[in-house]
Amino acid sequence: MNHRSLLPVFCGLSILSLILGLSLFYIEQQFSYLASALAAIGGIAFLVLLSLIIKQSVGQDASTGWVTLFSFKRWKKLVIVFCIFTASIAFIGISHYLASHSNVRWDVTQDKQHTLSNHTIEYVSTLTNELQLTAFHEGMPPKYLLDLFKEYERVSAGVIKTEIIDPIEQIAYAAKFGNAINADERKVIVQSGANRKDVDFSLSALSEDKLTNAIASVSRAPRKVYFLTGHGEYSSSNQEYAGLSKFKQLLADNNMTSKTLMLGITQSIPADCDVLIIAGPKNALTPSEETLISDYLTKGGDALFLIEHTVVTTPDKPLSIDQLQQNPSLNAILNQWGLDVQSDIVVDVTNHIGDDVGSPATKNYGRHKALTEGLDYTFYVRPRSIRVLPQRRASIKQAVIVSTASTENSWAETNRTLDIQFDPNTDTAGPVPFAYVVIEEKDAAPPSNQSLDTRLIVFTDADFLSNVYINQYSNAQMGLNIVNWLAELDYKTYVSAKEIKVERLDLTSKQKRQVIVILFLLPFLFVIAGLVVWLRTKVSR
Repeated sequence: MNHRSLLPVFCGLSILSLILGLSLFYIEQQFSYLASALAAIGGIAFLVLLSLIIKQSVGQDASTGWVTLFSFKRWKKLVIVFCIFTASIAFIGISHYLASHSNVRWDVTQDKQHTLSNHTIEYVSTLTNELQLTAFHEGMPPKYLLDLFKEYERVSAGVIKTEIIDPIEQIAYAAKFGNAINADERKVIVQSGANRKDVDFSLSALSEDKLTNAIASVSRAPRKVYFLTGHGEYSSSNQEYAGLSKFKQLLADNNMTSKTLMLGITQSIPADCDVLIIAGPKNALTPSEETLISDYLTKGGDALFLIEHTVVTTPDKPLSIDQLQQNPSLNAILNQWGLDVQSDIVVDVTNHIGDDVGSPATKNYGRHKALTEGLDYTFYVRPRSIRVLPQRRASIKQAVIVSTASTENSWAETNRTLDIQFDPNTDTAGPVPFAYVVIEEKDAAPPSNQSLDTRLIVFTDADFLSNVYINQYSNAQMGLNIVNWLAELDYKTYVSAKEIKVERLDLTSKQKRQVIVILFLLPFLFVIAGLVVWLRTKVSR
């Protein structure tokens, strides 16, 4: 092989050696012996080989050779290559700059791990009071936590300040937050003025919903929810299957404190009651209690009615008078607001849970953004149908929240002996509504005792929020949405989402530089190969 044809190859190898030497320096952040040797050998060899190539290109006739050497025609291709190379470097630099400074985001991860939800963005962007997020994490914090904090700062336009503290290295600073912090815990402390909320993420990755709920908790006044008791209602303290303790905890996580209310003793509804919850009473309310609740609603109170199902039996066991009176409909109150709860059972033979056609599952929601937007299926245990009364005040507005999903295969069954068969003469064909929202707006200048609009929500089932069912599908989110709307909160509450596996590659600074070098060298290998081919063509001429 002609040694002249090998000069371009050696030239390419010298350039590669020079680039590898400089790359090692960038990765290690210092000139090691290997990096220095590669850079020096590559640089010197390239200059020597380039001079030899130029000398061979000039030839014996120096005057003619130099004229030919510096002619534009001879170097036209090289100039084009150089321009393309320069433009490529400029494109890479500009794109990196824009990626670092632009607010435009494109998240291609499966669970949108790098992007805050629209609800969070809408809420955080409206904050005006400064908040401080202080995370305590021993050792190097995970990359997802850094990204999450950065997004909150960006979306809030600087209203939210963040910091990550190592409680071991900065023990004196950590001590200012009290004895709640130790090396075994990972927490975020959210502070706004004198309000504080701690979010523990020792056992699982910190989720957006928990952090946003904590921000909402310290940014707004807490709400008080009262659960009516004394009539066999579902207990908010009961931790068994039929209890509502999980629902109570979800309310607490969203800055809503829960108390119990026995009207037979207090004979009044507290003035600080933001939402009154009547959760499936099994026994009838007294007339005086019904009057107290009606007056509370008339004066602008807000309430959630969870009416329990009608009692069913078999043909050989007729219902007694006591059984017929169980699970009252509370129509004495609801009729005043244009609703009438029926003594039937809503069935859906197409969309139901398990083998019980009386437990319809549905996504047939009314168009009420605050209540139903983004919900998956919810299901209910033997709900009743609700009818709208034609005679009602003109100021009352009503809307369906939930109906059965099937039109032809669902109906309101009036036969309480479990003989499930549609009878067009007595049964109501689907889709059957069994949850309604009612609102009555007051005048612009109402009397002092009617200072608020009345908000009322009725579901003919309480089981969907019980401990055994609340975490199924979107049941919990539905429960939180309706209480949030009744409490007139401006932030959409969140139930803790299913745990998302945080699949991130957390790299050290050295590893990041290694990745950058690899990505940078890949296109240059093609450039060097092209340069070698081009030089060999020039030398062989």
